[in-house]
Amino acid sequence: MARTIELGGKIDLEDFLAVVRDKAQVTFSEAYKARVNKSRALVEQWVEEEKVMYGVTTGFGALCTKAIDKDETAQLQKNIILSHSTSVGKPLSEETVRGTLLMVLQNLGQGYSGVRLEVLEQYRQFLNRNLVPWAPGDGSVGYLSPEAHMALVITGRGKAYYQGELLPGAEALEKAGLSPIQLASKEGLALVSGTTAVTAMGAIGLYDMLQAAKTADVVGALSLEALQGVMNAFDPRVMAVRPHEDQGKTAENVRNLLADSQVIAAAKGTRVQDALSLRCIPQLHGAAKKTLLDAKKTLEIEMNSCCDNPIIWPEAGEEEVISACNADSAYVGIAMDSSCIAATMLVKMSERRNNRLIDGSLSGYSWFMIKKPGLNSGLMIPQYTQAGLLNEMRILCTPAVIDNTPTCGNQEDYVAMGYNAGKKSLSVAEKLEYILAIELLSVYQAQPFAAPGKARSSASAAVLAQVAKQVPPMEEDMYLYPCIEYLRQAIHEGKIIAWAEQGMGKKLL
Repeated sequence: MARTIELGGKIDLEDFLAVVRDKAQVTFSEAYKARVNKSRALVEQWVEEEKVMYGVTTGFGALCTKAIDKDETAQLQKNIILSHSTSVGKPLSEETVRGTLLMVLQNLGQGYSGVRLEVLEQYRQFLNRNLVPWAPGDGSVGYLSPEAHMALVITGRGKAYYQGELLPGAEALEKAGLSPIQLASKEGLALVSGTTAVTAMGAIGLYDMLQAAKTADVVGALSLEALQGVMNAFDPRVMAVRPHEDQGKTAENVRNLLADSQVIAAAKGTRVQDALSLRCIPQLHGAAKKTLLDAKKTLEIEMNSCCDNPIIWPEAGEEEVISACNADSAYVGIAMDSSCIAATMLVKMSERRNNRLIDGSLSGYSWFMIKKPGLNSGLMIPQYTQAGLLNEMRILCTPAVIDNTPTCGNQEDYVAMGYNAGKKSLSVAEKLEYILAIELLSVYQAQPFAAPGKARSSASAAVLAQVAKQVPPMEEDMYLYPCIEYLRQAIHEGKIIAWAEQGMGKKLL
């Protein structure tokens, strides 16, 4: 049965992905509905009283000193959606749009935004019926434009995908069994203001990075085994004298993954230490995972927050409209810039382990894991692919948030620029998966050369047996692209982790 996620309390990263990727149905709790209705009643009261409210009875940004008549508040909200739909370029992915819609529901559903429940119900139906607004993804500083393209569809404007077909907004609504809604006071501003797209992209990228980081422990352990490494660097006593939690957990993962390996047992005492790309796995993987887990804490706080401006404070006796800037994307932006650096650290080590496998002068095996090198290139060129991907990742590691280009006539003289930090994390996560996939391909093809006759660990054997179902042994040059794609998809879906855990009979830490 399809999972259902109820909004009204806190959600976590796994709940988020259940909706965004697995298309879990979304419902609203009674508490959710009550607080939305309570804040909406205040907005309607204050509009009638002509209370000064930014973006409701005033203009936006540098036009905040311009008064808006109460009879024009609905037109103001229509105008903001139309005027702000200016992002350009390729459309955002289905996952990113679904994630943004979910974050709008979480943001505005906190009860501090003053929108009508029927507006949020429309977005809920978009998710449940998989109607996906079309929104180009280039040209945002942290909010506004992509969200405006999405909001157009509520009103029957813009474009949207329904059942895989891109349609005018009104037609997509009709086919999905929905009707256009005209926005009322505050609603256009609330739908575009906040860290919703930034958080959505960051959450998707971070989820995939976290899964890939755990997979890196598996792939790194398999490389250590294939290169007949020694386990000194994973000794619990070494971890005890530098007690970083994630370093210790990584070392324990490697010990568990290789616990019954005859290859590792035979290598014991053959050398004092291995190259850094092998013996520093606990240190680097641990540091990267800590950074990613810190980002997870940040994003889960953000996805359970109200990042609107202004906020409607509805507590009895303290009712007020407060202009501030919870829409600032610095928290998510810094977290995702840091996460991209952590992911790139993981793969700069992965690429070096892969190079040790395919370089015959380092591994002692046949060059490029092929029996007749020269006539055949073997696994020479996948390492080029790693190098190219790693170069792109290094470029993407330039922090987005260090930039500052003022906007809105210098009313927004500081801009967090978190949007591109979240956006680039999607690309970085994908490249991380590909680079690990290429290392795993080399491990798999190393089997005839690395300690033949000695049994691999139970975890290694389980992973390699599953890989063998789709990847043939390389006797001569063959078409490698499908192998790389298959292994990358197995990483993306968490299969490598599952296979390793089944093999060793316990969970990775």
